[in-house]
Amino acid sequence: MPEKRESRWYFGGLASSGAACCTHPLDLLKVHLQTQQKLKMRMTGMAIRVVQTDGFLALYNGLSASLCRQMTYSLTRFAIYDTIRDWQAKGKHEPLPFYKKVLLGSLGGFAGGLVGTPADMVNVRMQNDMKLPLNQRRNYSHALDGLIRVAREEGLKKLFSGASMASTRGALVTVGQLSCYDQAKQLVLSTGFFPDNIITYFLSSFIAVTPNLVSPQGGCATVLCHPLDVLKTRLMNSKGEYEGLLHCAKETAKLGPLAFYKGIFPAGIRLVPHTVLTFIFLEELRKYFGVRVNV
Repeated sequence: MPEKRESRWYFGGLASSGAACCTHPLDLLKVHLQTQQKLKMRMTGMAIRVVQTDGFLALYNGLSASLCRQMTYSLTRFAIYDTIRDWQAKGKHEPLPFYKKVLLGSLGGFAGGLVGTPADMVNVRMQNDMKLPLNQRRNYSHALDGLIRVAREEGLKKLFSGASMASTRGALVTVGQLSCYDQAKQLVLSTGFFPDNIITYFLSSFIAVTPNLVSPQGGCATVLCHPLDVLKTRLMNSKGEYEGLLHCAKETAKLGPLAFYKGIFPAGIRLVPHTVLTFIFLEELRKYFGVRVNV
């Protein structure tokens, strides 16, 4: 009887963590640009300043929090998406229709964004810490230290500051990544020219990420998602200067419409390699360590 392998529920978190290790410097530069009160530096200037001031390894500040975020946010969204998709398709010889993949992506991404908010907050703060004067730095030792200190010093509620933005962004990004990747892979394999190998994974993930860069409808990174990301970052990094989401949006708007697109260049550059690497790692994990199922 033919046999195939399905992903284990935690593979998405592991794959995203591997990708985050490769793209973390771009994420750090994005946060530095988003938290500028005024547009003082662009990506290249910010990168040079970080390296000159704190050394090359400073580009990896907050990596532990970034990995913690991937093992909460990405693990949750992949686990929900893959588990429900495989359950729905069990015993059927046809893949799920695309609209169901979109619904699953929205559900998984929203839940992942909510679960991952505390780690996301610590990630933002650790990455931005080196930019602050010495007497204003939080100096979290690692992700767990940050989570404990925020809960103890600012209250548990503060851990979920920016959760609405993180959840909405998570839903949009997951539809643009997981749902579109699934559909693209299905189409690529259906041509008969490509086997189930790394070339197919690369091509499918690249197809999936392209709409996020060029299409307003799928343009999570360029049109719709980035302003949410800016507000999320500013809320998470705040020290009480914002009364809530609307106040944060109002204060950001005072800096001009381009303030909502700070850091978009490193975010856009990061999107492609992070998405491609995530799915390549995920598929390799599935191929060699996945659960064997009969078809």
